[in-house]
Amino acid sequence: MNLKSNLYINDRDLISGCIALDGRMQKELYNRFAPKMYAVCLRYADNSDDAKDLLQEGFIKIYKNLAKFRAEGSFEGWVRRVFVNTAIEHYRRKLNLSIIGEHEDYSATDGSIAALERLDEKDIIKLVQELSPGYRTVFNLYVIEGFSHKEIGNILGINEGTSKSQLARAKGILQTKVNLFLDEKRKSSTR
Repeated sequence: MNLKSNLYINDRDLISGCIALDGRMQKELYNRFAPKMYAVCLRYADNSDDAKDLLQEGFIKIYKNLAKFRAEGSFEGWVRRVFVNTAIEHYRRKLNLSIIGEHEDYSATDGSIAALERLDEKDIIKLVQELSPGYRTVFNLYVIEGFSHKEIGNILGINEGTSKSQLARAKGILQTKVNLFLDEKRKSSTR
């Protein structure tokens, strides 16, 4: 996703133009934020097609709700929040919070995520996408978005302990997947 953005247009003019339904400004808003927001969507989606759907749904919400932006924080932060909320809503609709029924027994160590540093971003995204939707959502909300377990519980309608156990299981699964991935990579490079 390589879109050109006109960085000379400030956020206030961009927002005003979009509210006035100026097509050039709407295109500019999309070009400016689509690459970053697509990356956000990829972290929550099962695959790139689902991420594209989330991206489209998120931009529809952005355009419909621009007048509600109160400039109490950064515009990009507000846009990001809309996309994270869109992904969470999609997750809720799709699974009706079935994460509680997941019973894989994985435990995480303190070094669970350390091996991720040796991987490319696209490989990390692929491994995170392989997590079940419940584990992936809690992992993203905690590790990437910085929510507390209490906040995650409120967002997803689960208790704090469930959030903690989902994160521990997600880390354990990721640790296993990363180790397998790195082993495969080593084997293929020695052939």
